[in-house]
Amino acid sequence: MPQPSRPRKGSMGFGPRKRADSEVPRFSSWPDADGQPTLQGFAGYKAGMSHVVVINDQSGSPREGMEETVPVTVVETPPMYAVALRAYEDTPYGLRPTTEVWSDDAREELSRALDVPEGHDLEAQSEELRDLAADGEVDEVRAITHTSPDGLEGVPRTTPDVMETRIGGGSIDERVDFGLDLVAEGGEHEMTDVFRAGEYMDVAGITTGKGTQGPVKRWGVQKRKGKHARQGWRRRIGNLGPWNPSRVRSTVPQQGQTGYHQRTELNKRLVDAGDDEVTPDGGFVNYGEVEGEYALVKGSLPGPDKRLVRFRPAVRPGDQPRLDPEVRHVSTASNQG
Repeated sequence: MPQPSRPRKGSMGFGPRKRADSEVPRFSSWPDADGQPTLQGFAGYKAGMSHVVVINDQSGSPREGMEETVPVTVVETPPMYAVALRAYEDTPYGLRPTTEVWSDDAREELSRALDVPEGHDLEAQSEELRDLAADGEVDEVRAITHTSPDGLEGVPRTTPDVMETRIGGGSIDERVDFGLDLVAEGGEHEMTDVFRAGEYMDVAGITTGKGTQGPVKRWGVQKRKGKHARQGWRRRIGNLGPWNPSRVRSTVPQQGQTGYHQRTELNKRLVDAGDDEVTPDGGFVNYGEVEGEYALVKGSLPGPDKRLVRFRPAVRPGDQPRLDPEVRHVSTASNQG
């Protein structure tokens, strides 16, 4: 019987497939930014899916200039707050933190997530950070930001999610001044302060956890067929490998943790962002209406509803269009996602 030839099932680029350490995704790299200093990230909570009617602005597309319906993921994006500034120095062993500057008026709910430093001198720390930047001992500036889910009816949590967000653009001195001014003014910023409609983003999230699963569901291998299945095990692999090497390779598909992994999807387009109350007929999202700030992202996003997702500017946008997609209207039909 001829042996079929096919690519292996399941990408090994995501191994090891273990549970994520935290429900807050992390970015290991950030894009270079031009222009004025600005924050390079934001976060929100998934609400569900629907679809909108937009004008196709893809150059060269057969439907360019025509209306089309696209699926979108609704993300609730309440304001975030920058409570501290952290400076890093680039060393042969990677980035090393040099100093921090904390705000004097952090929000009360932040104490649920971490122990907020007390008894610090904001002005003295700011001058120390400026001196380090002037001496060339600062190579990276990041803001410690947190979400505010306590005002969302659809998200059953009140503890903020804390994360680091890079400040890009301008020189190091300009980034330090921008960050210090942001922290001193309370640190509040919104989705529209970082992104605009039509822009491409990278979205990171923690996928839906499915617990322990076998190799068929986990890796996509085929079930045994013919007399091989008559051994009594239809959903097991044939063997763990040859005699040589005398060990089980990591590439052998076996059972284990499935889901609850961090995944980052590139070039997701921001269709629209605003702060209007969204309550079309038929229901907009899985748990009802969306009040306050929200974002509409084209396509699906990793993770279940009510879970945190993070955005950053696209690290490799290529020649993607940067125009406003011109949203005509939000569909009244609900697409439960």
